Order: sequence, then structure tokens, then C-alpha cells
Amino acid sequence: MPRERGEKVVATNRKARHDYTIEDTYEAGIVLTGTEVKSLREGRASLVDGYAFIDGGEMWLDAVHIPEYTEGTWNNHAPRRKRKLLLHKQEIIKISHKTKEGGYTLVPLKIYFSDGRAKVELAIAKGKREYDKRQALRERQDKREADRAMASRRNLGD
Repeated sequence: MPRERGEKVVATNRKARHDYTIEDTYEAGIVLTGTEVKSLREGRASLVDGYAFIDGGEMWLDAVHIPEYTEGTWNNHAPRRKRKLLLHKQEIIKISHKTKEGGYTLVPLKIYFSDGRAKVELAIAKGKREYDKRQALRERQDKREADRAMASRRNLGD
């Protein structure tokens, strides 16, 4: 059987980019059980409430929902359990220093398979205030209207 190649995205946290200002991103491996991997390969996961933290020099991912594998038996996994993340020690130390600064948190952006291995993209993020969210929404809407106007002007010129 040929090995998997490329990247297959399982789940993304689209709300994270709306709620947080992304400072830096990291790729980490995830320690999973067999039924969790099978459930992810079916494309089933939710990052909505997920977060990462450092405990005892190790990084953990918590509150990420990977539903039970439908074909699993009594040895199925718990859907919302703590999962260990695999990062280099220097990366964990660097992330630890950054998150100890005020207002920074670790947010998972997406879970994907890279060459057959489950990975999670983590972001060091700072929470946005309500007016920042409104301003970003307004800027996106203004850009969309400007692009629409430019396209209609181009079509009139044809």
C-alpha cells in the first residue's frame, strides 16, 4: 500500500482568526489512540473550544472534540480528553516565555494529516476586543465593496 503524501485538512478553527490576533504559529504532532486516528481519517473533529497549555515541561491539547469511532468497541476513546503534543523542548520553552507575557494564549487553528501523520497547527494569540472585531469586519466589507465596484467598472469598459 503506498504511503500518503501531501496534506489533508481534517478540521479548522475559523472563529479563532476572528476572536484572536495571531502572533506566531507552530506545527506539533499529536499523541493519539487508534480509534482517534480512524475517527480523524473520517474527517470528524471540532476545535471550537480547544486550547493548549504547558504543564511540567510538556505541551497538552485540551477540550478538542474527536467523536468516538463508530466501528470501535469497548476500547473506544473519550471524545474530549487531554492529548499530548509533540514539540521540541526549545520550542516549548520559547512558547512558554511568550504565553507568560500578559494576554497571550495557545489556540489550535487546524488539525490535519501531513504525509500520513496527525498534526495540529497551534497559534500564539492575543484576544481581540469587541471594537477590534467590528473594525476588522468593516474593513473586510469595505474591501469587498471596492473590489465589486472595480469589477463592474471593468465590465462596463469591455
